[in-house]
Amino acid sequence: MSLHRQRGIALLVAIIMFALATTVAAAVTYNKAMAARRAAATFTMEQALQAGMAAEALASIALENSAGSSTTLAQVWAQPVGPVEIEGTGVWIQAQLEDLQGRFNLNSLVSYNQQTGQFEKDLDQVQVFEALLEDVGLEARWATLMVDWIDTDIAPDPLQGAEDTLYLTQTPPYRPPNTFVTHTSELLALPGFGADRYKKLAPFVAALPNDAKVNVCTARGIVLDASRNDPQNRIEFAPMDKPASDQLEQQRVKVCFPQRAVYTTPISDPQLKSKAEARTSEQSSWFRLRTQIRVGTAEFVLYSLLYRESNNQVRAVQRSFGSE
Repeated sequence: MSLHRQRGIALLVAIIMFALATTVAAAVTYNKAMAARRAAATFTMEQALQAGMAAEALASIALENSAGSSTTLAQVWAQPVGPVEIEGTGVWIQAQLEDLQGRFNLNSLVSYNQQTGQFEKDLDQVQVFEALLEDVGLEARWATLMVDWIDTDIAPDPLQGAEDTLYLTQTPPYRPPNTFVTHTSELLALPGFGADRYKKLAPFVAALPNDAKVNVCTARGIVLDASRNDPQNRIEFAPMDKPASDQLEQQRVKVCFPQRAVYTTPISDPQLKSKAEARTSEQSSWFRLRTQIRVGTAEFVLYSLLYRESNNQVRAVQRSFGSE
């Protein structure tokens, strides 16, 4: 082998080794950069979570101090906070509490039957939900579908109900849970319901324990009208004209309005009146805290489900980033 040829092979080996070394160095540098970014993202997320928990603590204090015979929008808990900086951290938060018992509770569509030991269709609550659906411009048939989604039996309701036979024909196929919903977005699982319908209905519904009542002091007018379930007094608190609708908010600046006794007074049918009184209250235990958090250039939204116990202590039941 000639000396010239040996020098060519040595040069080729050197080039290959240099290329391998460059590739390894680039890979190490990239992995270190990605690890640093993951660490920074994790730290930022942890900061956001801690800031959200700080907002929860403030909300808990406001709810504990506002405990009393009624829960109203005139109390401290209902006032928005921020934006305010957490001193010395560069983290900004803005928070707002909402009384979820001012909405219609989807889980109230069924009630417990002691004879059968099952949760079955509650006809009165179905009528309330049908009225609410019609008021927001949706078809009443979704109420029956939602009942079958929740109730514990597997037999479809004769009136436009649906169980496994319908859901197994979807793409992909699935089954109804036949238990309480944990989030209002489960409405989207009803075949054909769609995002547009959900957008209309979402502000007026909640997924709470079965026995949670509607708070007449905080419920929107459309929920108040539907919850009364009185054909003779169908529309009062949510009229079509905006000035009359604003009057409800103006009445709530200082006190509970309407008071429960006043709310049920127009109902002439004693049976309907009794049922309306049973489904409503002036107190609330379930609240949703929406916290907007900014850490540097990163922004987060934390939703916290808060429960105020009978001794007025408040605890967080559920948290989710970016989704109600």
